[in-house]
Amino acid sequence: MHPQLQATYDRIVARDPGEKEFLQAVHEVLSSLDAVVDTHPDLISQLESLAEPERIVQFKVRWEDDNHVFHTNRGYRVQMNSAIGPYKGGLRFHPSVNLSILKFLAFEQILKNSLTTLPLGAGKGGADFDPKGKSDAEIRRFCQAFMLELQRHIGSETDIPAGDIGVGGREIGYMFGMYKKIRNEFVGTLTGKGIQYGGSLMRTEATGYGLVYFLKYMLAEAGDKVEGQTVVISGSGNVAQHAAEKVIQLGGKVVALSDSSGYIYDPNGIGQEKLDYVKRLKNVERGRISQYAQKYTGAEFVAAGDSARSIWTIPCTIALPCATQNELVEADAEALIRNGVIAVAEGANMPTTPSAMKRFAQAGIAFAPGKASNGGGVATSGLEMAQNASRLPWTADQVDRKLDEIMRSIHDACLRTAKEYNRPRDYVFGANVAGFLKVAGAMKAQGS
Repeated sequence: MHPQLQATYDRIVARDPGEKEFLQAVHEVLSSLDAVVDTHPDLISQLESLAEPERIVQFKVRWEDDNHVFHTNRGYRVQMNSAIGPYKGGLRFHPSVNLSILKFLAFEQILKNSLTTLPLGAGKGGADFDPKGKSDAEIRRFCQAFMLELQRHIGSETDIPAGDIGVGGREIGYMFGMYKKIRNEFVGTLTGKGIQYGGSLMRTEATGYGLVYFLKYMLAEAGDKVEGQTVVISGSGNVAQHAAEKVIQLGGKVVALSDSSGYIYDPNGIGQEKLDYVKRLKNVERGRISQYAQKYTGAEFVAAGDSARSIWTIPCTIALPCATQNELVEADAEALIRNGVIAVAEGANMPTTPSAMKRFAQAGIAFAPGKASNGGGVATSGLEMAQNASRLPWTADQVDRKLDEIMRSIHDACLRTAKEYNRPRDYVFGANVAGFLKVAGAMKAQGS
């Protein structure tokens, strides 16, 4: 790393020494910017400011369970950067939520939103609340208690939250209803809303579909296509489900999905009928992925915890990590390379560790970072904002075509920037540099 960048990173570490996820994200970006020190020395001074949130809100969330017992959780909103638009980013409800994780997600969101071509700033928020095992009424009461405080800090021209892990359409609905009641206004302050009350068609599918659109263009650049590929996907939530669906539509064969309990491997392939069962299992029944293996002959379930048999040891040509951060480690990368993987595209945020990314680069494997390849969700949130502002809904085909165009633009921007700096097909470098230059330029122009 260039001495000037290293000095910047050292100051950030000294300021936030215990925030490992955040520091990992910052280090990954700074490691790509050596060349920018020479070509854009005027923008490098923006780096330290870029890594410092413009505002952090932390608050108490007090809610009542079905047994009339009160519980206290901690809520957050990290308003990271507004240089190119209002704060935009998801809300995560998960017991692991803390400031380090939210700052890492918000920092990644800066570059991700920049790459979408839409005027969106970056933010992230959530709570250390675990929705698992909670009744619908308990989820509703928690969401309402959470919005009771969050509503003070958001607005359609200020900060527009969306969903993330643990926050889907149900939770967005409860929070939007509470926001509307308190503020007495019907505006697009949340995205991911239901179609009946201002949501966008294709928003549910957008992150997973967008991931595969990016993969499609990445493979095309190498003279290949999705059709005929064997695909392993981690996760079985929204992103994984719709990534699998688009792979199936494009002629690929999905053979594995997972959840926190383990993974299923189906060598016969997970076709649309089987995927529809997974959607019902996860979205309606709130079941475990192991139930898939009980239903379909030939499918195998492997419980979590066996590192020698991780999901990434399954032979495949395409790997799509769509579960959580740092899930794909160096040993997994070695297994994928050994078994003939040709491309890896991230559907989750920072699911690949730095050492695993390095191994893919050394082996010449096409690798798409999440800030580029999973930008379809926030891009379609931006399209939902446009529809809300104009009071005109778009058709599913209109949204899908625009999503495809945006993912192609993101792909081409990464590719073009990497080529300009003599780093052909280095999507990590291209995404980091292209995203940084746009935001840093805006910050400079605004006197930062």
